[in-house]
Amino acid sequence: MSKVEELVKRTAYDALVREICSDYDQCNADDLLLEAEFQLRENMDDSEVLQAIIQVAVEKTSVEEPDWQFVAAHLLAFQLYQQAASNRGYEVDKKYGDLATLIQQLTAQKLYGTYLLQHYSLDDIRELQTYIRPERDKLFNYIGLKVLADRYIVRDFENRVMELPQERFMIIAMHLAQKEKNHVAWAKKFYDVLSRLELTVATPTLSNAGKPLHQLSSCFIDTVDDSLWSIYQTNSNTAQVSKFGGGVGIYLGKVRSKGSKIRGHKGASGGVIPWIRNYNNTAVAVDQLGVRRGAFAIYLDVWHADILDFLNLKTNNGDDRLKAHDIFPGICIPDLFMEKVKQRDNWFLFDPHEVREVMGYSLEDSFGAEFERRYQECVEHPNIEKTVIPAIEIMKRVMVSAFETGTPFVFFRDTVNEANPNKHKGMIYSSNLCTEICQNMSPTEIISEELEDGVIITKQKPGDFVVCNLSSINLGRVHTYEDISRVVPVQMRMLDNVIDLNIYPVKQAEQTNKRYRAVGLGTSGYHQYLAQHKIMWESEEHVEEADKLFEELAYQAIKSSMEIAKEKGHYPLFSGSEWETGEYFERRGYQSDRWKELQRDVAEFGMRNAWVFAVAPTGSTSLIAGSTAGIDPVYAKYFVEEKRGASIPQTAPNLSAETTWYYKESHLIDQTWSIRAGGKRQRHIDQSQSLNLYITPETNSREFLQLYIEAWENGLKTIYYVRNQSVDVEDCVSCSS
Repeated sequence: MSKVEELVKRTAYDALVREICSDYDQCNADDLLLEAEFQLRENMDDSEVLQAIIQVAVEKTSVEEPDWQFVAAHLLAFQLYQQAASNRGYEVDKKYGDLATLIQQLTAQKLYGTYLLQHYSLDDIRELQTYIRPERDKLFNYIGLKVLADRYIVRDFENRVMELPQERFMIIAMHLAQKEKNHVAWAKKFYDVLSRLELTVATPTLSNAGKPLHQLSSCFIDTVDDSLWSIYQTNSNTAQVSKFGGGVGIYLGKVRSKGSKIRGHKGASGGVIPWIRNYNNTAVAVDQLGVRRGAFAIYLDVWHADILDFLNLKTNNGDDRLKAHDIFPGICIPDLFMEKVKQRDNWFLFDPHEVREVMGYSLEDSFGAEFERRYQECVEHPNIEKTVIPAIEIMKRVMVSAFETGTPFVFFRDTVNEANPNKHKGMIYSSNLCTEICQNMSPTEIISEELEDGVIITKQKPGDFVVCNLSSINLGRVHTYEDISRVVPVQMRMLDNVIDLNIYPVKQAEQTNKRYRAVGLGTSGYHQYLAQHKIMWESEEHVEEADKLFEELAYQAIKSSMEIAKEKGHYPLFSGSEWETGEYFERRGYQSDRWKELQRDVAEFGMRNAWVFAVAPTGSTSLIAGSTAGIDPVYAKYFVEEKRGASIPQTAPNLSAETTWYYKESHLIDQTWSIRAGGKRQRHIDQSQSLNLYITPETNSREFLQLYIEAWENGLKTIYYVRNQSVDVEDCVSCSS
């Protein structure tokens, strides 16, 4: 026996490796230990030996032998058990230590909030500890457990592991259940769906639940009025949002264009670009505790006079003084523009300030037929200056930017607003950083600023400052409609509780969230679901299943919201909504007996949540759950994930001789099938979905244009990134759910 072999034997990792490998037919323990010997040195300590063995297991992951990623995950879990046991003072054989002691210790260190011990007695906590299932750590693949361990489990101020994976899930469950009447029972239910990886919560919830600063929401959207106060107030508000890890969406369509009047002086306005550059600086400066830069999406209407400069914000050509490379631009498009593109007709650009001044209304405050009437009035009015340009030329600018940078995001405003169940209380101008949120928006207004007894008191009329509360059901593990009917009611209650158990960076966000109580139930593992059900992406079967599956998800989400309303009351602005009138159900053609019964129940008991369904991209959280991201097809069946300088081989979930045929890779897919399936899903999603388009350098302009037209014609509300095979784009972390 060599000295390195003796080293492995001495650390007892030989037996551990053999025990783990025995669960996987593909994985031979002798092969792993033999290859690990080449990485070992005689003077290594136990932790270095284990890390070397883990790394070899990671590197052995391949299409032919994908189970090595689970062997590596089990070894990593053991490493975490060792570290937690050492740091907390218990025997590693127990795997998990005493939960009550952990909560008391981390509360004293101000790493947990005091509310956990206020709402749960020691007997409650002991009962919940007995419910923790360490064996569910075996569900993680390597990258999933590594992401969870590196980013989300709680460490002390010396960066030592204190929390373990199942304890993170239990703390989240306890946080979200703390105000339920039977909080221990609900904590168990919440823990079960989390620990089985049947759903994922949004990144801020995963990270901040249980902590003193428990900001749990993903994204926030603000509307800027045409005033200096509003422009800078949004800058201040979004800085606060970014500080707490929230993504930011900003609608700038009300702000006057370049050359517009200021206090009657012609040509005085610098337009929207200088303000966008200002927001860009804020996004970079407020860097979320040094972890990452803030992420801001800014939307502008396609008829705004500054739209051409806006479409060049991130491109490589042009004046760099007009660039904002860290901003994610989005363009708001009405049906009329798409019709003009198809007809190769002209399009007119206006200054929104001049329209208000001359016409007495804001063009952006209408949609559909009313917008088209007002737009034509502006075109024909002799006292309104306008720029005329072929609509196809603007669309070409959109495509050039998308081809080079992946943006602008696209927001089909008429489709969104026609389908809005809460149009009785407002208007939707734009979406968020990941294009899945569509909720009523309005700017905050200043009422007065007065000096009273040496104190400056500012009074504001809060606008609708949108908050995204997200969670995604993992279709890779929730395989049947029966599973959906079991998981969604639990998930909807968790989402609803986020609203009341949240810290809000700005007050108007809190008011908006509690008036509408909007949530966004989403999905991950969509391609995995198709592969496991042996459904080809490019098939009519896929389109039909997208329709049926998302109708079931919508039904269960709406029913769950109604049931919670029956128990806790409906959202304050329910009266007069299309939920109450039944128009929501009629618009979507829900005619079956069960839908009719649900429609009657909603009219009688109300909805707890003004919006319920939004499909986010789920980047990092789908890695943790071991599923495919959002509604996306896989990028590759086998790829290497780069995480914090480490290269981690990874395969498509449940890759096997059977499923490999159903995992067609994203850039090889005819995007028409993705758009058609997206259109079927959209009918059932009351908000939107983070739908990417995948193109290659060989995609010609005619084909590219046709994708946009098909997306609009199929009823999609938004388009997220255009993912050119030759261009990298930065994924949204905040909205991962």
